[in-house]
Amino acid sequence: MNASAHRAFSFRRIAAITGNTLTELTRLKVFYVLLLFALVLIGNSIFMAQFTFQQEFQVLKDIGLGAMSLFTSLLAIVATARLLPQDVEDRTVYTILAKPVTRFEYLAGKLAGVLLLLAISLLVMGALFFLVLSFREHTVLRETTQQMSAAPPEQLAEALRAVQASAFNPNLFSGIAIIYLKGCLLASLTLFVSTFATSTIFTIVVMVFVYFIGHLQAIAREYWLQTNGAGWITRIFLAFVALLFPDLQTFNLVDDVVAGTAIPLALLAKTATLGIFYTGFYLLLAWSVFYRKEL
Repeated sequence: MNASAHRAFSFRRIAAITGNTLTELTRLKVFYVLLLFALVLIGNSIFMAQFTFQQEFQVLKDIGLGAMSLFTSLLAIVATARLLPQDVEDRTVYTILAKPVTRFEYLAGKLAGVLLLLAISLLVMGALFFLVLSFREHTVLRETTQQMSAAPPEQLAEALRAVQASAFNPNLFSGIAIIYLKGCLLASLTLFVSTFATSTIFTIVVMVFVYFIGHLQAIAREYWLQTNGAGWITRIFLAFVALLFPDLQTFNLVDDVVAGTAIPLALLAKTATLGIFYTGFYLLLAWSVFYRKEL
């Protein structure tokens, strides 16, 4: 063997596992079913938004971003939950780990394959979403021009600018980026759960509970502070809970994006940092459990 095969850590080996994982995941029927669901939902939103053009674009963006968020979360959980159990059942994990591949490289490659799948899925959905949004914008601009053909040029120009401002804003890209980071977090957390879970179904059930706990955590935390005070013991306990169960509501910026509210750069950076931290944190937890697991 060459020297690179004996390195304690190799990006080449991780890339090879990533490629194999992505190929394996794209063959899943559930991937195509969920993708079709998301694409149809985004496409049908064009027929569900028959209001004023401001309301129409708000509903269109709400449905589109909501579908992307839901699909990405479901795909992150379902795709990741089956990786380790399937490899153990097929005995693929024994073949891979028998080679000069560390357990961390194996897990990192598996997670990277899921994250790449999520990125590709969001690119496809984002392209369709912007295509539908652009089509509706073009239609509304044409209708507005026809309706205001007799209006003064200044009034027509102002109306057209209002349509364009309602259709697109830079926050859309920020919202999609946060959706991706939320998917990365859920995939990493699912990978951690799967290292000690007994089956794929068990992992998915646990993650469904974690998903709802994560979205309700902010409300529960506020109630707990009001009921039990804000002593240091309470704060340590809540910090411990927040570490194990991430506050997924933090990643819910869709409402602000739909409303056209500018997302502060500091908030965007904080949310992105939180998503990256949790993704890495759960990967390390998964490795710590998987390292001691007998195979």
